[in-house]
Amino acid sequence: MNKKILVIGDGCYDIYAYCHCDRLSPEKPVPVLEVDSKEPKPGMAMNTYWNVKSIHKNVDIITNKNWTEVLKTRYVDTKSNHMFMRVDTKQPIDPIGKEIDKISEYDTIIISDYNKGFLSEDAIEYICSNHSQVFLDTKKPLDVWAMNALYIKINNIEYERSKEFIDKHLKQKVIQTKGGKGCVYNSKIYFVERQEIIDVSGAGDSFMAALCVKYTETEDIEQAIEFANIKASEVVSKRGTSLIS
Repeated sequence: MNKKILVIGDGCYDIYAYCHCDRLSPEKPVPVLEVDSKEPKPGMAMNTYWNVKSIHKNVDIITNKNWTEVLKTRYVDTKSNHMFMRVDTKQPIDPIGKEIDKISEYDTIIISDYNKGFLSEDAIEYICSNHSQVFLDTKKPLDVWAMNALYIKINNIEYERSKEFIDKHLKQKVIQTKGGKGCVYNSKIYFVERQEIIDVSGAGDSFMAALCVKYTETEDIEQAIEFANIKASEVVSKRGTSLIS
């Protein structure tokens, strides 16, 4: 399929520092971590982009130029996959520039907004108002600037934060993901098969990528949701930020 998809959003590097801990510090009763290995993986909007690219080759991204300097380092136990802590860099992200004018070249737009400064509410409103097929995934509380998106993907916490506005204005647009319980769209529950969850990192990005690719192919939102559920379930059964296939 030759349809073109564009991902827009804040990018970063996810660093997985796999460790083991055999002792407490003699100075303070805190665990001493010894790093066994490190795995850097593109994160946030970059993870969405690579998930799309894994199943749909005709995709581009507009993200912050310094995304490789924006780091989220997770210290994870090598054996159990328990995360001890996450350390984020404080790296300023410049807002999107004139690249925003390129949206007309694409069939589908994915906004992957982690609310780090790359996309303002005005920028999101501009994109949604000037393109007919925008899928929105945002960490911002929803308001009138989101009303022209075609579909909006949110999790349980994001739904509760914007529940009043969603129920009044966005019920036909919102797809609410519910982790291992699947997701809800237009009052219908889309269940997923139960399986062992190893790591939920990046699951939302994988769901969004699969959703948009399938909808771009079929223009059938129910079929797209079912496909996205399957692909997100595959990802959470793996360790770290994984790609759909």
